[in-house]
Amino acid sequence: MDHEDVPSAPSTPATPGTPGAPLFGGFRGDHRGTTGRKSLLKSCKCFSVEEWAIEDGRLPSVSCSLPPPPVSLARKVGAEFVGTLILIFAGTATAIVNQKTQGSETLIGLAGSTGLAVMVVILSTGHISGAHLNPAVTIAFAALKHFPWKHVPVYIGAQIMASLCAAFALKGIFHPIMGGGVTVPSAGYGEAFALEFIISFNLMFVVTAVATDTRAVGELAGIAVGATVMLNILIAGPSTGGSMNPVRTLGPAVAVNNYKAIWIYLTAPILGALCGAGTYSAVKLPEEDTDALAKPATASSFRR
Repeated sequence: MDHEDVPSAPSTPATPGTPGAPLFGGFRGDHRGTTGRKSLLKSCKCFSVEEWAIEDGRLPSVSCSLPPPPVSLARKVGAEFVGTLILIFAGTATAIVNQKTQGSETLIGLAGSTGLAVMVVILSTGHISGAHLNPAVTIAFAALKHFPWKHVPVYIGAQIMASLCAAFALKGIFHPIMGGGVTVPSAGYGEAFALEFIISFNLMFVVTAVATDTRAVGELAGIAVGATVMLNILIAGPSTGGSMNPVRTLGPAVAVNNYKAIWIYLTAPILGALCGAGTYSAVKLPEEDTDALAKPATASSFRR
């Protein structure tokens, strides 16, 4: 999301250390010594100051909140490419190793590998590109107006290219790659579609909470989303492979020429993500309720 093009809410919340966060603490002045005159510096857009006051020999502090430096679209797309490459490589490689070693990784290992990959990528690139890593997430954010539609094709293109690069790199490294880590349903198509829809719903519900709601703990976004991915794979892994990401299936499918039921993995995650994002947007507290929740209870609150 270009700062200069899109003034709407970014796909990830500002956290300590994020470009654009306040450089210094806000000014706290004592108004008892003021004469009611307005500060001439209040009209300055850079500095945020209040009336000058001196108490106990202390000088007032001044804060300067600078706008975040603009991040070019090329940098965002590059970070999205690298992040998706790491995710697809880690998740697919673990599945290949598990198959080559007759199940030594186990389902917990498969879930943990992908969940950890998501967590480290979000923590390392989330402040640059938003770390979507998934066309379903990108489309859902755009549908909720948290991401510009004009950037959706570029992001999805980067995600697809990263998936293909990871899959063909694994094909060269682990030749022969047997199943190639492709996610294919081991149950009926109806069950597979339902599971992919539900786990994608779960994922996007959590992503929307930590990425768009300022009252959620944004600093823990990587841990929350990574844990959700791990939980989803533990639920749906034996039946569908726990993809919840169209490019997680597409790249390995192209590399090994296995397109079994690929339509499930291209449609169910997108539909589930749209429903998950819409559901959280419907149930979250309105912005005007923030102040009411922050106010402490007073004696008048308990009067009958």
